[in-house]
Amino acid sequence: MLTYTFNVNGRPRTLTTWDANEPLLYALRGAVGLTGAKLGCGLGQCGSCTVLVDDQATRACMVPLRSVAGRRITTVEGLGSPEKPDALQAAFIAEQAAQCGYCTSGMIMSARALLMKTPHPNEDEVKQALAGNLCRCGTYGRILRAVMRASKG
Repeated sequence: MLTYTFNVNGRPRTLTTWDANEPLLYALRGAVGLTGAKLGCGLGQCGSCTVLVDDQATRACMVPLRSVAGRRITTVEGLGSPEKPDALQAAFIAEQAAQCGYCTSGMIMSARALLMKTPHPNEDEVKQALAGNLCRCGTYGRILRAVMRASKG
């Protein structure tokens, strides 16, 4: 058995696994019970599993649990709550930027990483930051407006 300790949404977590290569995504969804990050392609190409690892947008399906030992992980659940969404989540709601919702948490986490580095990005910077996140419903215009709204608020 392998044991790893890390911080998830401000809380210390210790997880045990048999698999040294278990993806962070599986641990977050299974052992921790945080289902905001989704399994899309499983290849790190769609962005639906994006979380922040030490404030960097990271594809959780590609990161072995062992590589985040001692690090800080933030999931979409760590940003706000349904009763009190953070500014970016509120902007997504206001712009109706989620259709099916499958890509939404990944989009929000990629946008959060951008806004932490560049609080007031231009549209091209937003597009570049979100380029690795796919939305099958095609709500890119609404998503762009939501990120821009959050950057102004």
